[in-house]
Amino acid sequence: MTTTRIIVLLNLKPGKNKGDYEAWAKNTDLATVNTLGSVEKFTVFAATGLLGSNARPPYDYIEILDVVDMDAFGRDVATPVMQRVAAEFQDWAEPVFILTRNIEDAA
Repeated sequence: MTTTRIIVLLNLKPGKNKGDYEAWAKNTDLATVNTLGSVEKFTVFAATGLLGSNARPPYDYIEILDVVDMDAFGRDVATPVMQRVAAEFQDWAEPVFILTRNIEDAA
């Protein structure tokens, strides 16, 4: 089975504090999602700049989820614990979820 990488680009909602979000992400989001059997690895990155530019990055954060089984992931995110985490996440951020495939993998 091929791993699906989900890339999440997000900006915090107006009035949300980056320090508070990062504490929540570390203590709740990362801690919970990384325990899911369907997820190989979940990482959150803070955007710090654009290479060769002084412009502000278009997104505050980038999340990378490596999902080993999308069907199991669907079941995992439907649990009450993950529904609570997802609701909290939606309160923090305005995300864009991008599903990807590695072009080096067989089609």
